[in-house]
Amino acid sequence: MRPEPTESVPMRLAPALLACLVALPAAAEIEITDPVARSSSPMAAAAYMTITNTGETGDRLLGVRTVAAERAEFHSTEMVDDVMRMRPIEGGIDLPPGASVTFERGGDHVMLMGLAEGFGEDGAVPLTLSFETAGDLEVEALLQD
Repeated sequence: MRPEPTESVPMRLAPALLACLVALPAAAEIEITDPVARSSSPMAAAAYMTITNTGETGDRLLGVRTVAAERAEFHSTEMVDDVMRMRPIEGGIDLPPGASVTFERGGDHVMLMGLAEGFGEDGAVPLTLSFETAGDLEVEALLQD
């Protein structure tokens, strides 16, 4: 007859599991502030906000999507020969630890094209921001005039 074990298998594994958890790097922590959207025409709108990585590891903003428009892209606005021009931001946006990116009028922004019927009827625009580490984050951008 074998003696009864004094500790269960899960209890014997606890120190090993704890060591694994301690060895994992801290995840990126994303904070989104002041999300707003403005319609610039019946077919297009822009969304603005500040995104901050408050975590200890870097992350990358990969994309944006919404049910409120056919397409959503990150755009940059720049002055070229006294004319404001927009161009898509390709390849995502890096967010090192402690860094912020501000999407604002006249600068980088989220461009919404091919607005859905009833765009912003409830006073907000749902956006899903996709991050490399943090995954998908949902945000409601308040509609402004």
